[in-house]
Amino acid sequence: MSAILSATPAAAADLAAIKHKQHLAWSAGDYAVVGTTLQIVGESLCESLDLRAGQRVLDVAAGNGNATLAAARRWCDVVSTDYVPTLLERGRMRAGAEGLPVQFEQADAENLPYSDHSFDVVMSTFGVMFTPDQNKAAAEMARVCKPGGRIGLANWTPDSLVGQIFKTLGKYLPPPAGVKPPALWGTEARLHELFGEHIDAISIERRNFMFRYHSAAHWLEIFRSFYGPMHKAFAALDDNKQQELATDLIALAEKFNRASDGTLVAPSEYIEVVIRCK
Repeated sequence: MSAILSATPAAAADLAAIKHKQHLAWSAGDYAVVGTTLQIVGESLCESLDLRAGQRVLDVAAGNGNATLAAARRWCDVVSTDYVPTLLERGRMRAGAEGLPVQFEQADAENLPYSDHSFDVVMSTFGVMFTPDQNKAAAEMARVCKPGGRIGLANWTPDSLVGQIFKTLGKYLPPPAGVKPPALWGTEARLHELFGEHIDAISIERRNFMFRYHSAAHWLEIFRSFYGPMHKAFAALDDNKQQELATDLIALAEKFNRASDGTLVAPSEYIEVVIRCK
């Protein structure tokens, strides 16, 4: 889960072991604390997908359900999936609080338990991009999408704040060999590699999500405590390395910061993707 490129073929990686470690990372902390701040991304993606009431929608690697809730608010028939049960439970609580009928199911993005062509729309916001086997995850999204249906994605770009966070973490904890960087999902070239044979038409819009916090230090406190990959990274380092990493991350956040009043207003670029499937 790093933005550092690896020359090792994916086939050489122990993907099962890597997936297990990733599961532990995303289960650590409480991603929902960060995830809820990203709600606007799910709303924007659902509008770009031009969702229609009654459509059957699958949210893959849904986390705590931002895109799920956005689709349910548009009267879609939504199935929300993730491989972390605690995140599904947070999504279930949010849907219950809003009275939204959503089906929540634990599922692996690389092995979706659904029949071919089951959904009108298949989507993922900052989720499927972190799967170890990118080709398999993309193939699964395309498989369960109906011909003429749409795949919607929101993916951080390599040069974004989040892309650079993972690059910084990789300096302290090298990424597993054989796994392509998640941020490649934020490039048009990689999307064509992953979905090319399934694409009838594709639209890619560059957008920014604004991270807004009391300060860079406050941002780091929240991410270090609740964002699983960062939480696990700090836990794996000794005190000196933890301080060095914290200094680097604060500097990174300040580099992106547009605010001049002591708060943090830091844009992180992502691409919003809508694919019409063949």
